[in-house]
Amino acid sequence: MFVSINPATGQPFASHPSHDAPAARDVLDACARAFPAWRDTPLTTRLKALNRLAGLFEARLAPLSRLAVREMGKILPEAEAEVLRCARACRFYARQAPRYLAGEAFPSETGRRMVVLEPLGVILAVMPWNFPYWQIMRAAAPILAAGNVLVVKPAPNVMCVAEALRELFEEAEFPDGTFRLLRVEEGLVAEAIAHPAVRGVTLTGSARAGAAVGAAAGAAIKKAVMELGGSDPFIVLADAVLEDCCTAAETARMRACGQACIAAKRFIVEAPLQAAFTDRLAKRLAAHVPGDPLDPGTTVGPLAREDLLNNLDRQVRESVAAGARLLLGGKRLPRPGYFYAPTLLADVRPGMPAFDEELFGPVAAVVEAADAEDAVRLANASPYGLGASVWTADTERGLAIARRIEAGMVSVNAVPRSDFRLPFGGVKRSGYGRELSRFGLTEFCNIKTLVVEDA
Repeated sequence: MFVSINPATGQPFASHPSHDAPAARDVLDACARAFPAWRDTPLTTRLKALNRLAGLFEARLAPLSRLAVREMGKILPEAEAEVLRCARACRFYARQAPRYLAGEAFPSETGRRMVVLEPLGVILAVMPWNFPYWQIMRAAAPILAAGNVLVVKPAPNVMCVAEALRELFEEAEFPDGTFRLLRVEEGLVAEAIAHPAVRGVTLTGSARAGAAVGAAAGAAIKKAVMELGGSDPFIVLADAVLEDCCTAAETARMRACGQACIAAKRFIVEAPLQAAFTDRLAKRLAAHVPGDPLDPGTTVGPLAREDLLNNLDRQVRESVAAGARLLLGGKRLPRPGYFYAPTLLADVRPGMPAFDEELFGPVAAVVEAADAEDAVRLANASPYGLGASVWTADTERGLAIARRIEAGMVSVNAVPRSDFRLPFGGVKRSGYGRELSRFGLTEFCNIKTLVVEDA
């Protein structure tokens, strides 16, 4: 049984029965039966279903957004933006899939040489909770457009959102078995991966979860895409425009209450600008208003679960004990729910949890760099490599530095964000494979070579 708890109050409000092993196999078997018909459905018909789904996201904006607020805790404007992003993703792939799936022909003196893209079959998506609609849809839209079918194992704490998505797919007239939920405990995920019908696995989550799912996929020789979070560096060079980079730093750290994989977490600042940057960022973080995420005056909501709050508090306390300076916050707020005060740490160094681990919450860690070379060294001194940004008045110099950062996405004078048109993913312990763009669409395609010789 899975229980949904409102993070703003700490009170449960819904429960969901789990699938045992036989029930899980039934779900996967049903998807396997649905695959051939969906694969053979004309692409134009599949894409019309995506457009219908986009319209439903737009039509149901208010109730879908409020459900995400209640179950995950993000503030209402962020939940609304997430729902609309799902609609845009559906429309994007409905437009671009014909081009992405077109394949290629090669000239030959005798006969024909072709590369075609074909769906693999049943794809299992093991999904997180921090963007409960978007994380599923950024996988679902390209996977289904390509002609695969999708089984989603939602995060245990956002089952209501997952069920709302299932209902949307049904209403959009996707055939039965093309989108199903698998409500199983972690212990049954490996068994689901091993099921003969499953041809690929995509996961967004922690490095620990990625290691377990990746091992199971490898043992079963199944294709896998892993997006495993990060400890993104936000590099501020001495010539950066201070006000611009402080505004961006606040946005990059506080979106979704700091619970975003690609959020900036380590603010690596060249020494001449470090004091001024830290002072301005502290003032900006201190101005945030924690509270009811449905209240228009609230700017930061609760963390999604109490165990996440406790781990964040541990990371802060251990970093301070190791020599970091606590400039702001650093404590759970005395109110119902899972609220943690916006927090700023200075003098953070390698060896501290605030540097070495992923901070999933409203905590910013400022790291002083002696110069640009030292900033690059510190940025890369991490087991993670998802996103990064470089802030400087000299964009060509910024681009040169960006090329040296070990990450899947690096922005110069911009906050990294997932973009439908661009591949998204990481390196090192941030995972492998890519989502979104053409690359995300073809990850779960059989890239088949066809050779036809003249008779």
